[in-house]
Amino acid sequence: MGRWRGTTEILPSPGGPVRLADAEVTFTLAAGGYAVIQSYRHTEPDGSHFEGHGIFTVDPDQGDTLWYFVDNAGSAPEAPARGTWHGDTLVIERRTAEGTSRHTFRVDDGVLTQIAELRHGGATAFTPFFTSVCRKT
Repeated sequence: MGRWRGTTEILPSPGGPVRLADAEVTFTLAAGGYAVIQSYRHTEPDGSHFEGHGIFTVDPDQGDTLWYFVDNAGSAPEAPARGTWHGDTLVIERRTAEGTSRHTFRVDDGVLTQIAELRHGGATAFTPFFTSVCRKT
């Protein structure tokens, strides 16, 4: 929980070359502890920004972590992304008609790392998209 600040490295894509952005993410308990609210924002050197807001909760029937996430780059999700814990690492996959995104969240030695990867169309492997590395403030 709390506020984290650091950088996001955005890898080369059709959206642009590799670049670094200032990043901030917060996590807050909500709904009596049954959910965690996530707010993420990164600001690029040219002043452009990306922001998104998520809600994490648990599927009471299957035990999966559910992640509802909306951002300023696209439409609302059709369904929550599903994830599982692997030790101290949460891995979530969101499937859409365009492909699959995989988000990995880990806190190690006071450093929060989020890695996003994409798999489009019939591809069998994920391609790295961005990595955020933040420390708690």
